[in-house]
Amino acid sequence: MLPPDNHVHSEYSWDALAGSMKRTCERAVELGLPSIAFTEHADFSVSELTAEDWFPDAWQRYVEVVDGRNILTPPAIDLTGYLETLERCRDRFPELRILSGVELSEAHWFPDQTADLLKRGGFQRILASLHTASRRDEPYADISASIKRGDAATEYSRYLAEAVRLIEEYDGFEVLTHIDYPVRYWPADEPFDLTRFEDEIRLVLRTLARADKVMEFNTRIPLDPRVVAWWRQEGGKGVSFASDAHRPDAVGNGFREAVEVARAAGFKPGADLFDFWVRD
Repeated sequence: MLPPDNHVHSEYSWDALAGSMKRTCERAVELGLPSIAFTEHADFSVSELTAEDWFPDAWQRYVEVVDGRNILTPPAIDLTGYLETLERCRDRFPELRILSGVELSEAHWFPDQTADLLKRGGFQRILASLHTASRRDEPYADISASIKRGDAATEYSRYLAEAVRLIEEYDGFEVLTHIDYPVRYWPADEPFDLTRFEDEIRLVLRTLARADKVMEFNTRIPLDPRVVAWWRQEGGKGVSFASDAHRPDAVGNGFREAVEVARAAGFKPGADLFDFWVRD
């Protein structure tokens, strides 16, 4: 059986324009997934959009011109609607364990807002994410934009350094998401060399293991098997599988291949179908 999908988005994530909790559940049942977690985006940072940044027309409602700059402010999660829809899906799909969840972006920058959201949400899966190589005292830019504007390798190194700070400064999460997030936006004319970043990635993994957290195996762009092996070598206790689906047909994508990679690296299913995978 496939593992749980612990990182899925629905219409309650502001950037999931094709999201649907109901249709995602239908697809999960069709695939035979034992469980999914709807981990909606909680983004407290604002970001500046420049002329070269493309974004869907639907996001225009979140953009305001401030002092001549286009500032995007992500909306808050509609918790009431989210929790009500979650309960309806639990009633409709009793064969599927459906967990509430949240993906906290840069949680170490926003401790008060994050604590308030977690208190109100009562989430069952809490993910910590980093989507930027900026520091809290710099203008925010998603890594997709900063890579286009600068040197990709430098931006990835900055991203990994900030990931260490995230882990060290914020403890209120279970799983660190997509350590390879910048690779999604790597320049097509520049081959990506993972070995160039091995020491920095290992530092993130070692810090995560010491914090007693779980690493996410994100399949949106399949995680390099070497990173999964490094995670075990650095003392990692568990793996959480994640499609990072923003539309129903993407749930569970790549899981059959991912479980083979995880097994080869020395991880196995947990005590029951709904657990994270653990060290063999």
